[in-house]
Amino acid sequence: MDSEACKTEDNELTMVKISQEEMATLQDIETGSASMLQPFIKKEKKQHNSRGNGSLFMVLLSTFVAIMGSFEFGSIIGYSSPTQQAIMEELGMSSSEFSVFGSILTIGAMVGAITSGHAADQIGRKGTMRMSSVICIAGWLIIYLSLGPLSLDFGRFLTGYGIGVHSYVVPIFIAEITPTNLRGALLTLHQVSLATGLLVAYTIGALVTWRTLALTGMIPCAVMIVGLYFIPESPRWLAMVGCQNEFHATLQKLRGEKADVSGEEAEIQDSLVILQHLPKATVKDLFLKRNLSLVIVGVGLMVFQQFSGYNGIVFYANQIFISAGVPPNVGSILYACLQIIVLALGAVIIDKAGRRPLLMISASGMLVGSLLTGASFYFKEHHLASDLCPVFTITGIMVDMGSYCLGLGGIPWIVMSEIFPIHIKGIAGSLVTLVSWGGSWVVSYSFNFLMSWSSYGAFSVFATFCAVAIVFIFKLVPETKGRTLEEIQASMD
Repeated sequence: MDSEACKTEDNELTMVKISQEEMATLQDIETGSASMLQPFIKKEKKQHNSRGNGSLFMVLLSTFVAIMGSFEFGSIIGYSSPTQQAIMEELGMSSSEFSVFGSILTIGAMVGAITSGHAADQIGRKGTMRMSSVICIAGWLIIYLSLGPLSLDFGRFLTGYGIGVHSYVVPIFIAEITPTNLRGALLTLHQVSLATGLLVAYTIGALVTWRTLALTGMIPCAVMIVGLYFIPESPRWLAMVGCQNEFHATLQKLRGEKADVSGEEAEIQDSLVILQHLPKATVKDLFLKRNLSLVIVGVGLMVFQQFSGYNGIVFYANQIFISAGVPPNVGSILYACLQIIVLALGAVIIDKAGRRPLLMISASGMLVGSLLTGASFYFKEHHLASDLCPVFTITGIMVDMGSYCLGLGGIPWIVMSEIFPIHIKGIAGSLVTLVSWGGSWVVSYSFNFLMSWSSYGAFSVFATFCAVAIVFIFKLVPETKGRTLEEIQASMD
């Protein structure tokens, strides 16, 4: 849908007046004497009309269609592990050439992440998901038809671009269509679906050729493209571009025909008007004293998320298990199943246990897992306790992956959404996303070289990052459970 086509002749009908009190608050924000979050905190005190129970069918259907992008995300990440040996043998690729193939995915994802926000605002959430799905299909077809490293890398880059866009737009779309009381639960399906896609890629990859596996990667994209014709656009995006009639009809459709949506409708309109009056943030604002500590926390968590070694293990799991004398297919499928279980557990306890404890437990578990895996390679290289090496490897990888999914995998993104003021959230979020994908590229590209240099040395490096992460979380990361955004901001000053 073209946003310009939705502009009405009388813009006053699409705007909500700002009270004198709100205008004074906005002026205080611009001069720095009030919190960026004050207008939104005040909104929480309003009494809204009941939404009613309504029908959840359309919300659940829309979420299902959207998380096909998350499933595709997992399928693409998991593709390189079960196919490494077959691709290298058939196409005559060296270890360094396959490292490029594995890591170029993250280059494409970085480009996709940078462009995703603009695309989502210009062509809508549905249009952006449709575009990224088509690009992923094109990438898979190129991989399927590849006869050499160049075309293989180009196809991988395109699939990376697609999941870079999906990583932004899927959670945004889900958050914008779901009722407040279901938002947290449905957002966790993004991570669960990603882990499921990873498991399916490992399982099917153990049974079919690498070219056939590339064809199966197109299925989630096809389901999404078809499904998008049967679900509504994000009501918030429709309101943002001035499609008032469609906005009301879509919100009513998502909440049910008999639900009273007037309160939610007014809340969305009010928040959009306030956002339009806030001063535009620049990169320079990230380095102001009041924001710098927030940026350090957000960027730091992403650095430790990536350099704990997770992506290296995911991309090259089969190679790790083979090197340690473990049947690769069995090992990969086992830890992929574990991820789904732990993610489901984390979704249940995160609002009870808190962010900091889970992050601390996660980093500590990954430290133990890295040390166990590194010890297995050390024992194998020095012919010590050879019978125990496979046990150490499986245990280490399972502890490592399970711990990652419990905390460092998803919580940094949650903390990021909570600590940044709305004024800088977009630009700060872009920076944090770039750091995340950039770190993923460094780890995935260097992992093969680290393993060639020293298998146990590579996991010692990851263990060191995990140890530093524990200190970082303990010293700098605030607990955000059960606190308003304003309270979080005050604690960071």
